Amino acid sequence: MQFVSCTYELHATAILDIFNEAIANSTALYDYKPRTLEMMQEWFRVKQVGSFPVIGLVDDNGQLMGFASYGTFRVWAAYKYTVEHAIYIHQDHRGKGLGRILLNQLIEYATEQQLHVMIGGIDIANHASIALHEKLGFKHSGTIQQAAFKFGRWLDLGFYQLILPTPLQPIDG
Repeated sequence: MQFVSCTYELHATAILDIFNEAIANSTALYDYKPRTLEMMQEWFRVKQVGSFPVIGLVDDNGQLMGFASYGTFRVWAAYKYTVEHAIYIHQDHRGKGLGRILLNQLIEYATEQQLHVMIGGIDIANHASIALHEKLGFKHSGTIQQAAFKFGRWLDLGFYQLILPTPLQPIDG
């Protein structure tokens, strides 16, 4: 197993498969329709423009087992030190500790990029993801009840945040 920096050319199809499985079968993504390769192209472009990492773990055969990234939390300039992250693991590789490895790496990147707050929006019924975040120091910062409707039921969205020691000298503007 090794880390890779994911690219559209090499990993878009595998990431698309992971996204679409999560959309169809879980509440990890509050979305209804499968994503397309065109959508993935724009997703990668936004990550590149924002200097946001897209990292993955591949097996010995080069198959993507999971990926993680972060991006803009809110578009207003004063949120420039805050990002929202996401981690997705291929269905065949869940429960193997890959999420922890990826999240630890995202925390390192965020610290290197002088960010201050990482936020995870997690379906409140996703106990495994909540436990992972809490083990790595994330604190529950609020829940929006009935924030979404999927699979015939209302879903509650919990927010978990990690405050980083960076930047040492934040600036306005």
